[in-house]
Amino acid sequence: MDGELGATVKAHGLDGGLVEPDWPPLTLAEMRALFAGFPQLGEPVEIVFVSPRPFSAAGMVRTANGSVFVKRHARSVRDRAGLLEEHRFLSHLLEHDALVPRVFADAAGETAIESGPWTYEVHEPAAGLDLYGEAISWTPFSCAGHARSAGEALARLHRAAEGFDAPRRKIQPLVASFSIFAAENPATEMANYLSARPALTHHAGVHGCAAQALELLSSFHAELRPLLPSLAPLWTHNDLHASNLMWNDATEFARATDVIDFGLADRTNAVHDLAHAIERNIVEWLALVQNSDRPNDVPVHFDHLDALLAGYESARALSAEEAIALAPMLALCHAEFALSEADYFLGVLRSEEQARMAYDGWLVGHARWFHSPAGKRLLDALRRWADARLSHSARTTNRRAGAHQ
Repeated sequence: MDGELGATVKAHGLDGGLVEPDWPPLTLAEMRALFAGFPQLGEPVEIVFVSPRPFSAAGMVRTANGSVFVKRHARSVRDRAGLLEEHRFLSHLLEHDALVPRVFADAAGETAIESGPWTYEVHEPAAGLDLYGEAISWTPFSCAGHARSAGEALARLHRAAEGFDAPRRKIQPLVASFSIFAAENPATEMANYLSARPALTHHAGVHGCAAQALELLSSFHAELRPLLPSLAPLWTHNDLHASNLMWNDATEFARATDVIDFGLADRTNAVHDLAHAIERNIVEWLALVQNSDRPNDVPVHFDHLDALLAGYESARALSAEEAIALAPMLALCHAEFALSEADYFLGVLRSEEQARMAYDGWLVGHARWFHSPAGKRLLDALRRWADARLSHSARTTNRRAGAHQ
């Protein structure tokens, strides 16, 4: 059919390959029905690009008046109330000069449009080039310069997020929350997390892997626990990988412009978000998927790590407590999103095979990796970095004190 791309659509698979999408691609017919409520956008003419992201159907639609980005969610994943949580956060960020796309409202002032089993949102196209549009999560930046600019973009986003005091998101799949290891007793909070999600409540495999994860991660929680009161609550992106950024050019000196895709956002803290950015971009987890018995062969990009941290602190300096918290947080931050993906695969897609990848391969597999020599090297590098910052700060303070004597 003219203007359709349905026959060519592929989605990112869990192993890094391309697979048939779980959700049917957007069609011009449904775009015409949707855009009837957006007279300012004009008649849809062509679907020019289809996103390979797996959790929804999305694409760029050319209209009589320009182009827009449309995303269609299953209502079991994002209903109107769940999507409006993201839109309110985006609105706050825009009001504080963050570089994020604007969400269009229809003629009735609605930005989250429910129709049948679906919920739609329509965004203005993000500014810049989509250099990593085909990149899969857990694949690295192409150079350290991009990592530095990404860190700076994340810090700017955190500064813009300050003052947004909405509560945590309601319970729904595919949210990177932080509650289990934010608690004094993670086992109790883990039980609460599982019991609140019917697809996980009585699943023996999930419960067995959750118990393993609690044991594997207990030492990291003990390291983080005294620092938790120093981590100020903040609404955060929680998925800042290279393909969720747009870029001003295609060179190694490119700077990140817009930040996109706030689907995993929630009220966590800045360290949690920075840890996610490290986890998403610095460790090539797909190597662990392909060779789970060879954890030391998982590539870790230490030069990108240094650049990401330097870029972040060029726009927002971490406190001493935040810097010290980063190492244990890195080992812990993946846990709730892995469980949330298991909830999605079991409760929405009804796929035990995909769910097992989340609750065993990711929740337990990643937790176990941080006890491997490769994982320990990464965490020790962050601890040394935090110690060096503290020593430098102390020397600077002493020099200033001496100068005033």
